[in-house]
Amino acid sequence: MTKRGKPSRSQRSGRQPAGRRQRQGSGERRGRRGGARGLGGDQVEGRHAVRELLLAGLRPVREVLIGDDLDRADIIDDITDLAGELGVPLRAIGRKRLAAEAATGSHQGVIARAAPVPEHPLDELVAGPEPFLLVLDGVTDPGNLGAVLRTAECAGVTGVVLPRHRSVHLTPTVTKAAAGAIEHLPMAVVGGIPAALTRLAESGVTTVGLDAGGDRPLFGSLPAVDGVALVLGAEGRGLSRLVRERVDMLVAIPLRGGLNSLNIAAAAAIACFEVVRTRPNQTN
Repeated sequence: MTKRGKPSRSQRSGRQPAGRRQRQGSGERRGRRGGARGLGGDQVEGRHAVRELLLAGLRPVREVLIGDDLDRADIIDDITDLAGELGVPLRAIGRKRLAAEAATGSHQGVIARAAPVPEHPLDELVAGPEPFLLVLDGVTDPGNLGAVLRTAECAGVTGVVLPRHRSVHLTPTVTKAAAGAIEHLPMAVVGGIPAALTRLAESGVTTVGLDAGGDRPLFGSLPAVDGVALVLGAEGRGLSRLVRERVDMLVAIPLRGGLNSLNIAAAAAIACFEVVRTRPNQTN
């Protein structure tokens, strides 16, 4: 029970944090505001993202910063309870200091610093019995990437593939928009998407490119296969030429209005749940 005499977050939800993590040494770098190598994700901002970071318990958390003038709310109590259960230092600081520590303008009064999100080998992402992968060909807008990752996690995507260059990775803006999804999505970073598609094909994964110039509609065209990778392109230019040539099939979302394109986050949501609808062995 908490000091207020109510159940902790883990008791209320029935989920338990993964266990007490060892505190990291002071020699580790603090979360940086972009420009980091690898996936990033070491600075997490926003109430839902921080709560899920603590609840998942999959990577060490060095500290949680919280505004000392926040109105009390259940989610703030959850974060406080979980930090206590995991032995994570919790510091209450003033609004101006918190704003100076933040990398976004919408931190909601909560910031966490943690170990970076680990990269996974591409071969590991296809090792499961029914891989459902999302391959992103050069998405550069952090808000869009975060929204796409949140949708992907809700749709049951089992892994995400990002290019190492010319793509945004897990910046604080991405982690906030993803609302905790990054804690549950294994991610691979590859040198080139076309080569990664070739490897996926060799592993028996069907690759489906979503492109306005697709020669068939998304709905009703997806094969009912065990392994599928949905491939989405960058904002504006869509899939690159080499990627369009490497995918097994190109599909398009039929549009009926006056506009000729969808935001990538909206397109990803439509496509991901169409994959869910057509995949075999779906029980829900």
